Amino acid sequence: MRELMLHVLDIAENGVAAGAKSIAITIEEDLKTDRLKLAVRDDGRGMDAELAAQVIDPFVTSRTTRKVGLGLPLLKEAAELCNGGLSIESRPGAGTTVRVEFQHSHIDRMPLGDVAGTMLALIVGWPHVHWTLTYRVNDAEFVFDDEPIKQELGDIPLSEPAVIGFLRESLQAGIEELTNRQDASIAKAF
Repeated sequence: MRELMLHVLDIAENGVAAGAKSIAITIEEDLKTDRLKLAVRDDGRGMDAELAAQVIDPFVTSRTTRKVGLGLPLLKEAAELCNGGLSIESRPGAGTTVRVEFQHSHIDRMPLGDVAGTMLALIVGWPHVHWTLTYRVNDAEFVFDDEPIKQELGDIPLSEPAVIGFLRESLQAGIEELTNRQDASIAKAF
């Protein structure tokens, strides 16, 4: 995978497959400490400590469609190559949290990728799941919660073109405002 958000998509899909009703995605870009942190937390089935330790082995997967699971092992290796790491917290019946951290400025760090597009795909693809995104850049924060939108829409499906357009615009506008605020803060510092 060439972008970090594709890894986030894969981890979130695993949460959906584990029966999650709620999945929270957190992105933190701390430019002061030169760290990029990603977390995906779900309330799915969870795993015991033994399986949680094994899922970073490329030859262990719970999927029945293939015999290897390369997502987490490749992400772990990418993080370690960029002065970071990956951790998994999970308990049966209590869900799973995958955290990954990188040196933000590391030359080999994959680009973050399309945050808005990834969230849109997750929200529209699995409308029964409650999705939240918290995106922080230094001291600024953008939070997106799909629950109020779903309540307002009632029986209107999220796959309606006008709804997709609204969701895409809301996500993109929030992320752009966040990054523009940080660009302005950096410019003031000089």
